[in-house]
Amino acid sequence: MNKTDLVDAPYLRTDLPEFRPGDTVKVHVRVVEAGRERIQVFQGVVILRQGGGLQETFTVRKISFGVGVERTFPLHSPSIGKLEVVSRGHVRRAKLYYLRERRGKKARIRERRLGDEELAAIAAAEAERAAAGNAAADESGEADEASAADEAVETPDAETPEVEAPDAETSEAADAPAAETSVDAAPAADAGAETEPSEAEIQG
Repeated sequence: MNKTDLVDAPYLRTDLPEFRPGDTVKVHVRVVEAGRERIQVFQGVVILRQGGGLQETFTVRKISFGVGVERTFPLHSPSIGKLEVVSRGHVRRAKLYYLRERRGKKARIRERRLGDEELAAIAAAEAERAAAGNAAADESGEADEASAADEAVETPDAETPEVEAPDAETSEAADAPAAETSVDAAPAADAGAETEPSEAEIQG
């Protein structure tokens, strides 16, 4: 065990299926262009896997318009959106460099037939990966719910004083104009009473 294994462990991907050299795969690669992200599918034969841990890579080869094209991908890179195994090949080598010199039917790889035990092992591995992914999703969901609940509990307490203060000010403001209006109305009434002339003055 290397000293960096504990640091690399959180970055290792467990959602990729098992494959080996000779298998035909579809690699869904995330490509960012002009600020936009799209998915590009690269399908070909895996000719080698090398390295280990976080540094593990695999090389995929395909024939495009009569020209051989090879791409090397980091196995645990986040740029790989999804990896699909189209068919499994029967080969007796770990590195299929001989395919570079072959064309047409000579470059074909015989398909490997899986037995019941292998199919059961693959199904069990996929179930474990799905369970691990669901557990991680549940943990993240619970964390989000807990944070949302904390925010919901803290928000009313913080908002309550802000809501009560304006009500008190509004009531005081409403009472003040009413008092001022009544005070102003009284002098107006008195002034009217003083300025009205009597009948005797009018006749005289």
